[in-house]
Amino acid sequence: MTKSPKSTKKLNSKKSTPKRPTRHRKNTAKPKQGKGLRLVSLALLIWCAVVVYASIFAKSDRPAKMLEVKKGDTYYGLLAEDKWQTSSLSSGVLAKLYLKLAVRTPLQEGVYQIPAGASLRQALSILVQGTKAQTVKVQIIEGKTVKDLYHTLKNTDGITLEVLTPRADGYSWAEVRRDNEAVSKALGITAVNGNLEGQFSPNTYFFDRGTTDRQILQKLYNDQQKTLAAAWENRQQGLPYNNSYEALIMASIIEKETGFADERHKVAAVFINRLRKNMRLQTDPTIIYGLFDRYDGKIYRSNIQEKTDYNTYQIHGLPPTPIALPSKAAIDAAMNPEATDVLFFVATGKGGHKFSRTLDEHNRAVAEYRAAMAKQSR
Repeated sequence: MTKSPKSTKKLNSKKSTPKRPTRHRKNTAKPKQGKGLRLVSLALLIWCAVVVYASIFAKSDRPAKMLEVKKGDTYYGLLAEDKWQTSSLSSGVLAKLYLKLAVRTPLQEGVYQIPAGASLRQALSILVQGTKAQTVKVQIIEGKTVKDLYHTLKNTDGITLEVLTPRADGYSWAEVRRDNEAVSKALGITAVNGNLEGQFSPNTYFFDRGTTDRQILQKLYNDQQKTLAAAWENRQQGLPYNNSYEALIMASIIEKETGFADERHKVAAVFINRLRKNMRLQTDPTIIYGLFDRYDGKIYRSNIQEKTDYNTYQIHGLPPTPIALPSKAAIDAAMNPEATDVLFFVATGKGGHKFSRTLDEHNRAVAEYRAAMAKQSR
């Protein structure tokens, strides 16, 4: 018995129905994939927003700071040098982009007060507006003397003189001694042999206008004593110092003998080795300091032969006081000399010094130095 054509159509229609769900599953896959991409994009946008906010707008953990802008400085260069970048700014791309979009005003020279916790945006805003701080800059260079320090304070506008005598056309060491006495009484500190040499920290400071010389000297004294105490606490054992003040004297000699950072610890070793062997230090800067107002820029044979309290060609051991204001680096060198048996050093004439273990080696180095000087003078 055969089926009618009508029955055949019904059968054929039933066979074709399974294809519809297949087409439906293919259509639903695309929306799910698009939703995933949107989520990834959204997450990326959120991450970028967090990075931008943290790098530019968020409060930082930086302390308050006086930021000095000098001629030739740029916004990006200044902030890079001052380490404003966070990890997200390490490549500099974000900082440069923000500066390009947000900054239109030329950078002005001056000193700016950046408050504690300032964000990068706040710091830039202060620089862009050119809102200079009403401050006084006091720059004390390492290796200068207490006389230079007092002279700077007397001749800097914006500092109120409360302790030091008013400035004069000339400034002799006799006046320095009177100022030492006044400062010693005002701050309650000991002036060894009437001298406060070496007891103030050389650095660059910014103070509010109207700050007194007493306040400034107290700050510099406290900083130097803090540096000295920390270095003394962490010094090498067995050094030939009776106390930290003797180490400060040594640091001042090191400061005057070399301006090269990689030589300080070796210069310290020379002088400490000499002390241990009871050899005279024989260092020219001590002659110069002991001449005070008599020094005219040259050391004469008569100066070498003259016995003063400071002339280490004529006395054994250390001079009675420091001969300059030593830096933290020089103090650290005095407390941690290099492990070497060198006993001599002389300038090379090309920058730096040549160190020797024996007198014969030293004499040859001196001859080389004199030959180099003779060649340069031709």
